[in-house]
Amino acid sequence: MGDMGYSIIMILVMVAIVYFLMIRPESKRKKAAQQLRDSLAVGDEITTIGGITGTICAVKENTIVFETGADRVRLEVTKWAISTKGTQAAETPAKQ
Repeated sequence: MGDMGYSIIMILVMVAIVYFLMIRPESKRKKAAQQLRDSLAVGDEITTIGGITGTICAVKENTIVFETGADRVRLEVTKWAISTKGTQAAETPAKQ
């Protein structure tokens, strides 16, 4: 009975380790990404997962429309394609 109890305890410890090292952080990342997508508004600077940057000009239920650069090209992408909100540090030109 002692060996069986020890085995059960070890299995429970392994399940707990997997939960805290893999499952929990992934669910936190998903929750943060969903919160970012829900908070998108007109005028926000965004970057897509493909690296395209621009300013949001319309927010729809599942998609957003944003303008890129000075030529004012408008693109419509699904909300899940947005990776970050705000200007990236590497995107700002260096002041001389």
